Amino acid sequence: MELPAVTEKGHDQMTALKSRIKFNLYLLKNLPAAWFIGCAVDEIDEQRCVIRLPYRWSSKNPFRSIYFAAQCAAAELSTGLPTAVAITGKPSTSMLLVGIETKFLKKADSISTFICEDNRLAQEKINETIKTGEGQTFTMISTGYNAANEIISESRVTWSVKKRRSKK
Repeated sequence: MELPAVTEKGHDQMTALKSRIKFNLYLLKNLPAAWFIGCAVDEIDEQRCVIRLPYRWSSKNPFRSIYFAAQCAAAELSTGLPTAVAITGKPSTSMLLVGIETKFLKKADSISTFICEDNRLAQEKINETIKTGEGQTFTMISTGYNAANEIISESRVTWSVKKRRSKK
């Protein structure tokens, strides 16, 4: 049986994440640090996820640039949201961040955008986990851009997904 890339429930979740109010409530409940620094979803679909990170007092450091941890949070979010959406409505599957490696290429001193275009990879790995019962580890790329559309950072975010054990 072929599993859909994203279930109907997953599509509903993507629509909800595009709502600023619903996304803020999601962040407050699940990722309060990302809410505090001001992360926002600009776009999410089956192909890509775009996260906006403002340049403001809660995301910057004393050197007048965006704090590295805020950039990593936005990169993680741009890969984690599509993974969470791909799991929605499917048999019980867990996801865990197992690694992040970031190269900072340019000073981040303006509003920044983090783009992940590996959403299909997450969908494939989750479907493979459900089909085979074997856990999967995969790496998604998130690229950060400044307001001038210059690359400021590149992050390799590694996720692990596996089927949850049934409770007896």
